[in-house]
Amino acid sequence: MESILGYLETLTRETHKSEAEVLTMAFQIGLRQLWREHILGRYLRHDISREEAIEAVGIDWVELAERQHEAMMEDITWALEG
Repeated sequence: MESILGYLETLTRETHKSEAEVLTMAFQIGLRQLWREHILGRYLRHDISREEAIEAVGIDWVELAERQHEAMMEDITWALEG
């Protein structure tokens, strides 16, 4: 497994961007992912409406979260019945 430093070095070399630019992009992408997970978690806990979740993260992410949640619930039901 490659190290974080290895990822950084490879990305700076192959994208021709500075370390600062790559780190900034990584921070932004990570923050967006955390925000998306936060919003989808709130939606699945019924803290916000489906419409609010779609407005915040987009319908594709909401539908993916719904499918994953449904599959997880089916697995739990199957496990409890077995």
